[in-house]
Amino acid sequence: MREFGSVGAAMPPRRRAKPRSPEHAALGAAIQRLRNEAGLSQEALADISGIHLTHIGGLERGVRNPSYATLVRLAVALEIRVGRLTLLADEIREEAG
Repeated sequence: MREFGSVGAAMPPRRRAKPRSPEHAALGAAIQRLRNEAGLSQEALADISGIHLTHIGGLERGVRNPSYATLVRLAVALEIRVGRLTLLADEIREEAG
């Protein structure tokens, strides 16, 4: 029997440590802020939006690149317009400098 981590054993994919860009980080912060304001956990947002939980986490960390369809699904789940989400992301990015 092989031990986890031994040669040939399947390893989980590496988690990206840093956001893709300042814009991705700001979008993730906006998603997290709006989710918290709505009183939702990541799991609840995943259930409502139909987006996988790990994808939600990756978006909030800024390591995933969402499609427009994903942004729409998030906005519908958060009961906001996509424009509010992107405007908040722009504001957060500007505040960060």
